[in-house]
Amino acid sequence: MIDKVFEKSIKKQFEFDEDVASVFDDMLNRSIPFYKQMQELTINFALNHLDKDDYVYDLGCSTASTLIELGKQSNFNLNLIGIDNSSAMLARAKKKCKAFGIDIDLKNEDLLTTNYDHAQLIISNYTLQFIRPLQREKLIKKIYNALNKKGIFIFSEKVISNNKVLNKQSIDIYYDFKKTQGYSEYEISQKREALENVLIPYTDEENKKMILDAGFTHFETIFKWVNFATYIAIK
Repeated sequence: MIDKVFEKSIKKQFEFDEDVASVFDDMLNRSIPFYKQMQELTINFALNHLDKDDYVYDLGCSTASTLIELGKQSNFNLNLIGIDNSSAMLARAKKKCKAFGIDIDLKNEDLLTTNYDHAQLIISNYTLQFIRPLQREKLIKKIYNALNKKGIFIFSEKVISNNKVLNKQSIDIYYDFKKTQGYSEYEISQKREALENVLIPYTDEENKKMILDAGFTHFETIFKWVNFATYIAIK
């Protein structure tokens, strides 16, 4: 379905409810620049660090698109686990897994309390930004502890700049991108208002510090477009 969630007046903060879940795949492709390319990079790096029967977790898996693609492109068995606290998203994910014939263990659980041990790979695409800063650092430490030695964490985030001028320019470029995807000024404004104080982005430097403080030995940016970035961290 086509994303028209913000064509009407929004009177609540953004949440991953049925309205959003029903159009989420379209929303991702039209709201996140180079989303498909980012997903392909994630899968490419992932497959180079995985072996048969390894455990892979996607935190905030939404409709399970990344795990489904990983399952399709892997030529060996993987234990794929998707975790999300939105029942609407997981209902969509379940239907997609069945349609593509990919076996994924979908869990409706809280990322901060559920267990994901013995992981070789943990993915988190545009999820951390929705977690409050104090809890975010606790989650990163939990992710570190859950990974095997030399395990990897791949995550994507919307980011901000410490430079006010560059930050404003980045936002303007991003809004121009959204207009090219068919979103109106009104829709862009409505979504921005709904996400205020819900989506809290970090700078590249803050993301790096958070990762290294948790104990990871390596942090690297593998993709960047203005104010969107994909990172890889190695335990």
